[in-house]
Amino acid sequence: AAAHELAQSSGEQRDRALRAAAAEIRARTADIIAANGRDVAAAEARGTKGSFIDRLKLDEGRVGAMARGLEVVAGLADPLGTVLAEWEQPNGLKFQRVRVPLGVIGVIYESRPNVTADAGGLCLKAGNAAILRGGSESFHSSRALVKAMHTGLRATGLTEDAIQLVPTRDRAAVGELLRMA
Repeated sequence: AAAHELAQSSGEQRDRALRAAAAEIRARTADIIAANGRDVAAAEARGTKGSFIDRLKLDEGRVGAMARGLEVVAGLADPLGTVLAEWEQPNGLKFQRVRVPLGVIGVIYESRPNVTADAGGLCLKAGNAAILRGGSESFHSSRALVKAMHTGLRATGLTEDAIQLVPTRDRAAVGELLRMA
């Protein structure tokens, strides 16, 4: 249902949603960093390597960079409706190849919280609903980011279901997501 709604939305509406999501991410920076602190503490307690912790850890600068990334995506030209090719047959029949949304895109990625915002934003820009499954180590961070993005979607009249996060850390969920393809 969200994919159908997004396919009918205007590029302007999706861009407003991206900007609103960016603003909400900025407004919730402290909440996002607090959620991330839970993820980092759990990873450190498991003895996770420093380089992994660095990729996982968020600070004000990294949260701001995610918001700016969504704004950059909002500033890109609307990819939908672009005519990629057109031709006419000798009998007068005309054809066009036009960019349209794919529908629903599932994204499985490691524990890098910034990918939550990046993948959700890019899918939204292209008129696609997104089902996101980040690594279990970034679960709280990703939930906080998606919550902020949902507020941005609602503020512009789009359904928050357009960007969904798999609501469990269970690895079996990855198998279920792959079977949906």
